Amino acid sequence: MVGAGAAGAAGPSAPRRRAPHPPVSPQLDWRQVLVLGLDGAGKSSVLHYICSQKARDRIAPTHGFNSAQLFVEGMEMDLLEVGGSQNLRSYWPHYLSEAHVLVFVVDSVDRSRLLTARQELHALLAAEPRLPLVVLANKQDKSDALSTAELQEELALHTLSGQRELFLLPTSATWDSLSTATSVLHVKSLLVTLLSQP
Repeated sequence: MVGAGAAGAAGPSAPRRRAPHPPVSPQLDWRQVLVLGLDGAGKSSVLHYICSQKARDRIAPTHGFNSAQLFVEGMEMDLLEVGGSQNLRSYWPHYLSEAHVLVFVVDSVDRSRLLTARQELHALLAAEPRLPLVVLANKQDKSDALSTAELQEELALHTLSGQRELFLLPTSATWDSLSTATSVLHVKSLLVTLLSQP
C-alpha cells in the first residue's frame, strides 16, 4: 500500500450521490468497491482494517457514508460504504452503477436478521446481474457465529447465476484477528486481484 485516506461519515440525512472522480495520477486506474450490509454488520471496521493496520477500540456506526482510498498496484481503489440502517437501504441501488465490485458484509451472529440480509442482497443482485460479489461472513471470532457453509445456505447464494464471480470469506474485523485465517487483509488481497483483471 502506497497510501490511504478516509473521509468522515455524512450526517443522518440521505447520503449524497458522489460522481466518479479522475484518479489522483493519470497513470492510476480508478476502481470503486461498494461496501454494503445491514447496520451493525461491521462494515466500518472492515474498511478500517483494510486501509489501516492500527488498533481501534471502537468504530462509530455510519449514518451516511464512509469513503476510503487505497493506492496499490498502479490502481486507485475507492472503497465506498453506505450506511445499513433501514432508512438508508433504499439508496443502495443508486450506487451500484459506478461499482466494480460489491462487498456485502453479514453479521454471522445475528440470526434474527439473516432473512432481511438475504432479501436486501438479492434485490441488489437482481439490479446488477454481472457485478462481482464478495460476501463477508463477519464476526467469526464469536463462538456462536454461523459457519460460511451455513451462511451460504441462509443467504441462498447457491441460487445465484453462474455468470457472476462470487466469493464468500470468513472474516473477523478486529485487531487480534489480523494475523489469523479470518483476517480482513485476505479481503484486501482478493479485491486487488479482482480489480486488476482486464
